[in-house]
Amino acid sequence: MLRLIAGAKQAKRGTNVISRSRLTKFTLRALVFIHCVWTGHESEAQSVAPAQQNTKPASLTETQITKSSLNFISLYCGDCHRGGENEGDRDFDLLETAISDDSSLVLYQEIIDQLNLGRMPPRDSKQPQPGERLAFIKEITDRIREYHATRVSNPSRTTLRRLNSREYRNTIRDLFSMNMLMFDPTYDFPRDQTRDQFDNQAETLLISGHLLQAYLDAADQIVRRASGPIDKPQPATWNFTDNFKQQPEIDQVHGKTNGFTHLTLYDVIHADKHEGAYAPIHQFADGVPSDGFYDITFEAEAMNREHPYDPDFLGINPDEPLRLGIVAGHRDAGTLHLPQPIEPLLAQQVLEDRRRFYQVIVWLDEGFTPRFTFPNGLMDARNLWGRLIRKYPDQFPPGSNQGIVKARYNAIDLGKLPHIRIYEVKIEGPIVETWPTTSQRAIFGELLDSESTHSRLDGWMRSAEDYHLQLSKFTTKAFRRPASKAETHRFIEFFETQIERGASGKEAYLDTVKAILCSPGCLYLDATTEKVNGKTWLSPHALASRLSYFLWSSAPDTELIQLANEGKILDSNVLKSQVDRMLRDRKSQAFIEGFLDSWLGLRDLGSTPPDRRLFNKFYHKDLDQAMRRETQLFTSYLLSENLPSDQFLDSDFTFVNASLARHYGIREPSPHGFQKVTLTERNRGGLLGQASILTLTANGLETSPVVRGVLVLRHLLGLPPAPPPPDVEPLDPDIRGAKTIREQLGKHRDNPACMTCHQDIDPIGFALENFDPIGGFRSEYAKGRPIDASGELPDGSRFTNLVELKQELLKRKKFFHLALAKQLLAYGIGRQTDVLSRNQIETILKQTGPNLGFRDLVTQTVLSDTFRKP
Repeated sequence: MLRLIAGAKQAKRGTNVISRSRLTKFTLRALVFIHCVWTGHESEAQSVAPAQQNTKPASLTETQITKSSLNFISLYCGDCHRGGENEGDRDFDLLETAISDDSSLVLYQEIIDQLNLGRMPPRDSKQPQPGERLAFIKEITDRIREYHATRVSNPSRTTLRRLNSREYRNTIRDLFSMNMLMFDPTYDFPRDQTRDQFDNQAETLLISGHLLQAYLDAADQIVRRASGPIDKPQPATWNFTDNFKQQPEIDQVHGKTNGFTHLTLYDVIHADKHEGAYAPIHQFADGVPSDGFYDITFEAEAMNREHPYDPDFLGINPDEPLRLGIVAGHRDAGTLHLPQPIEPLLAQQVLEDRRRFYQVIVWLDEGFTPRFTFPNGLMDARNLWGRLIRKYPDQFPPGSNQGIVKARYNAIDLGKLPHIRIYEVKIEGPIVETWPTTSQRAIFGELLDSESTHSRLDGWMRSAEDYHLQLSKFTTKAFRRPASKAETHRFIEFFETQIERGASGKEAYLDTVKAILCSPGCLYLDATTEKVNGKTWLSPHALASRLSYFLWSSAPDTELIQLANEGKILDSNVLKSQVDRMLRDRKSQAFIEGFLDSWLGLRDLGSTPPDRRLFNKFYHKDLDQAMRRETQLFTSYLLSENLPSDQFLDSDFTFVNASLARHYGIREPSPHGFQKVTLTERNRGGLLGQASILTLTANGLETSPVVRGVLVLRHLLGLPPAPPPPDVEPLDPDIRGAKTIREQLGKHRDNPACMTCHQDIDPIGFALENFDPIGGFRSEYAKGRPIDASGELPDGSRFTNLVELKQELLKRKKFFHLALAKQLLAYGIGRQTDVLSRNQIETILKQTGPNLGFRDLVTQTVLSDTFRKP
């Protein structure tokens, strides 16, 4: 879409325009040049230090398992894992008598984890005495610790990590000080591949020819946007007081009832068939002439907030003030009175029940126009017209409901439905706060001179040395580290080639900036290393980048770069103070969003849309966004207040807005927006009571105890169940007569191939059955069948509901802590961890302290050796 918009508006950018023939020639030359740069990059990468390690055997005498422990394994594990009985593909006949390599380490770690959880031996098998169990666990733990202490690493080459799409967008935003509300240079990029829901893993972030071409196209858009306009925008005023045509379906009514004297909003933007969801100004369809802030003054009125109809019928609370929103729209992106792919909310205003003027200042990109919306309006007004007349026939003349056209007319003309009227709109701007723009200063740097403060950017008579110097500075900034002489030389050569081919100095410079944006130094994280006391560590600039992309999903700022230049970032105290500073910055919201998307898959919320007929309020009340925001605010609060990480499992508070509070059946917060509320009913405490998690684990029609149970095991306890055998259906076909999901799964568990995993999965999922597919509480299924939320864990622990299950999970919080720390570390270093990282993860937890504050855990993750090494 953005490419279409850019093409449609290109002719309006004056001397910023690059002719199609010159752009094509540049693209071909750039591709050849970038291929050479990438080829050099690949050869240089051979010398980059390791991210993964092979190991030599440790000393066998130090990790030898005692005879008593081997006898323990034989006595309590042999029935299932020896003599051909290899349940779970674990054959203890092949078990080493010492922890002599990584494979034996994995197996012995798994054995004591199963014992700690009480999952093994099975309850119907012979059980060790408590003293026996503890002595065995202690000895194996000691042997594992000794193995880690003597483990010798053999370096292998680092896997370099490309910026993913969200990191690229943020990097461009900060590199050019650019407003990205309506601009997404990655719109046409292929979707980033994920591993275990993580979108920042090195092994999945590959470069293809298609993606490289997309980077070139994006660079062209970015440079054109950052370098323009040439002429200083002059403020203008547009005033609209009548002829407010809006949408064909309702214009036929408004023309007769009000003569188009005002815009009228009825629907919410998530309606199925929109009628009056958007109020565009068609007389301003071409949008604003240039990027910038605009002052919008409008006269509006909230109508019929207190209406004569059943509030449940309309789904509108008469005690809640009507709210008006302003979103962006572009005529080349689709019809202005319907949804568009990119329509950020620019402003929101609570309206009074009388006509008055309101004023807001919003950012608009060139060609975008403001559109008014009704965030807490009606739902599916098209269907409501006739339903209203059928429900209240005494309030309308006979025959009012004969067809949609007549029903719409009478409902609007004679009904008392809540709606918003907008009588006048004045737009003034752009408000030019600085000239040249911050983006122009970022891209041109010292090439701008004193003349640039005038109304036109001209005077481009610069020497070759000036361009070379600025290219060197820009390359260093884009690479987030000092550019080498060889790297700078390549780009200067490219610049000179463009000059030889007839480009002006400015054109050649901007072409070279595009090439820099498409080069490995810009698109990949720095992975350079240095040796300290015989050990390999990330270089100061590589560490600064890893930290910045961990906490901000963007490039290091000036302070971080300066600390890297001076080498001070390597000092633990300095590093800790930077973590504190960065978490206080609003850019750390990117960490909250990125980590939750990766850890819990929150980015997929809404990817399986709930059934509109059954769960209408999911769309009417914008519960999708409210659910996501609750989990983000909850996590952000744990982080800012350094609350114990256990509160992810259970808490006595959450964050809700009015819609989410009604969904949860709790008292609505009094101010508008999200508020922290105390929970008196503990079903909602922690992640498992939040509608985002409950909706993610449903399919839009029904719930699945299996999916919900797997989420808890995999993401909260770090105990992912094995995938189902290939010859077993998701549910055993022999389920005739089963009435509930519990009965269905009971029949499924009768299959021996399924029993082992489902005895772990199903009980946890059953505890969550009191929540429907969008997280609403229920006590029974359809047709009045009661819900049984009780269960029994493999160790014999019983619970009757979710509250009691959460208490059982807290008894096993060591595994939650391990899982959370593991996920944080994987997100921070951009690659998956495994059992070989267990020792480092346990060290992180030990350093965090007994309360395991979430902020402390993030800090200790950064201070860990694994984070600071390649």
